[in-house]
Amino acid sequence: MIYTDYWEAYKAVLPCQRHWAVGKETGLTSYIERLNNTLQQRVSRLVRWVRKTLAFSKKLDNHSGAIWTFIHYYNQLIRLKHSSC
Repeated sequence: MIYTDYWEAYKAVLPCQRHWAVGKETGLTSYIERLNNTLQQRVSRLVRWVRKTLAFSKKLDNHSGAIWTFIHYYNQLIRLKHSSC
């Protein structure tokens, strides 16, 4: 399941069978918020307008590739962590 707040944009990109909109007071959105923060830290090209880093790329393919690589690496780490318990 994917728990998010009530922002309308989530409905357009998340499958309705797995998406549940909940209030932030439930604490269920902390997982997606942690992923967003980790993504922002690890893929610095996404935060160019905030931090003015030198890692900024203007090509959409480069952004997509960096996000794809991060998500697959992050998911692999989570699987390894849960399988060793």
